[in-house]
Amino acid sequence: MKQNITLAPPSAEDKEFISRIEREADTSIRLCYQCGKCTAGCPVAFAMDSPPRQIIRYLQLGLVEEVMAADSIWICATCETCSARCPRGVDIASLMDACRREALAAGRITDKKVAVFNEAFLSGVKNFGRTYEAGLLLQHNLKTMQLLKDAELGLPMIKRGKVSILPETIKGRDQVKKIFQRIETMGRE
Repeated sequence: MKQNITLAPPSAEDKEFISRIEREADTSIRLCYQCGKCTAGCPVAFAMDSPPRQIIRYLQLGLVEEVMAADSIWICATCETCSARCPRGVDIASLMDACRREALAAGRITDKKVAVFNEAFLSGVKNFGRTYEAGLLLQHNLKTMQLLKDAELGLPMIKRGKVSILPETIKGRDQVKKIFQRIETMGRE
């Protein structure tokens, strides 16, 4: 027997959320006709609770709570495969990133380890102009209480020159810091 499910129309708040996400991602969810190419090409779809196609569908239906509660927005690698495969030009990777930023701003983090990794990664880029792998690993493992996780991999990687103990900085590091300052200022406004 087929069940009929009735959805309530999206609230004004949910409509505003969706409009904001579309603006930030510079794309339209209305273009998606649910072909599934995004999900078929996604290298991490197997680990997601709601694959990219489903996240888009949630947004189309105004189901913002489902999007904010999804682990998928944190698992997305932002590799752009979904966006490249979309026949309608929907920038799904940017939508996922915008949803992740909204969830972070609202304190709706479903996967704390991913948020800690994101924070550690951005801290390295802000301070050195590029990622600092050893610092990233140490900061992540300390904050997630996994101090010795991957410790056996460190020495071989250092010996092979794959990871440096000390951070390297880039020319123009001051410009990178100014970008971060500008973003922080925009966030306060």
